[in-house]
Amino acid sequence: MSGLLIPEVEEYIYDLLPESDGVLCEMERHAAEHNVPIVGPAVGRMLHLIARISRAQTIFEAGSAIGYSTVWWALAVGDSGRVIYTDSDPENASRARASFEKAGVEKRIQIEIGDSLEILKRQNHKFDIVFNDVDKEAYPQVLKLASAKVRKGGVYIVDNTLWSGRVARPAQASDTATAAVVRHNRELAESKDWISSLFPLRDGVSVAMRL
Repeated sequence: MSGLLIPEVEEYIYDLLPESDGVLCEMERHAAEHNVPIVGPAVGRMLHLIARISRAQTIFEAGSAIGYSTVWWALAVGDSGRVIYTDSDPENASRARASFEKAGVEKRIQIEIGDSLEILKRQNHKFDIVFNDVDKEAYPQVLKLASAKVRKGGVYIVDNTLWSGRVARPAQASDTATAAVVRHNRELAESKDWISSLFPLRDGVSVAMRL
């Protein structure tokens, strides 16, 4: 639970979700046991739903960790779709690859190891969806890249945009992560390139459509 919603309301939201099974359940258990940050089942289901509603076929994920959200994306795009996984840690990528194979979606996923921003810069085509879940200090940079890499009518999605509520409080000068998320949120809200909304689910999810 995030602590951002009234506890009984958040419990109600999660109680409505069907239980995760198979690979997703294994990944949730691993994340809980090893303190690995993942979006969790409520946000994962939201990402999956957005991808299906928008009929997305090409998705770039900036910051994929063990690939939990990548599986949700891959299940949404179908056999003809393509999801690019990015992470700087080879061990994360190795664990993710094994999970993709167990889920039967490995052929839909392109694994890239390295700096997510540099990998995104190298892409020579526009995406239906760009998902931003990198280190918080880089959020404004990813937004700038997304403006060039998401097609018109495409979607930009960002996790942790409420940042445990810290975005609503004055940040300490040394808290560069919170300052970056605050800057990102403001720039996205004021941008003429996007129409956006911030949803208070888990740690905050921002969703924007490219104009």
